Amino acid sequence: MDNDEGTPRRLRALPSRLTNQAALAANRIVDRALAEAGVRRYHYALLAASEEYGPSSQAALGRRTGIDRSDMVATVNDLAERRLLKRAPDPEDRRRNIVSITAEGRRELTHLDDLLAAAQEEFLAPLGAADRRILTDLLTRLADHHGGRHD
Repeated sequence: MDNDEGTPRRLRALPSRLTNQAALAANRIVDRALAEAGVRRYHYALLAASEEYGPSSQAALGRRTGIDRSDMVATVNDLAERRLLKRAPDPEDRRRNIVSITAEGRRELTHLDDLLAAAQEEFLAPLGAADRRILTDLLTRLADHHGGRHD
């Protein structure tokens, strides 16, 4: 977050601005953690959705993760080349691919979960456990109210 010195009080008191400043810091921390493993947010989101929901079409995964169709193809291609996901024709509709996570993908997801847990610790360092739960609850309520996705 930027230094409050020299920032007008009106700006320091705006929850929307504070949320944005905190989000910028969180994004830097998360991006740095994922870069250690040579992945980006889309990679993590796709692996997490594949693990949680099982074999799915690329379109369904895109809806669940908020990944645009054009980005989805590139992300699936990248993860398939790394043998973290596999693609197979849908037996019910050969024009469609079914994507599923591999055993290697599950191992990578566990590794990424550990990296992201450390990133969350870094981001939330000034807060105790109770404050972290309250913050998460408040942010969830705001995101749900405004139709946001949790990705």
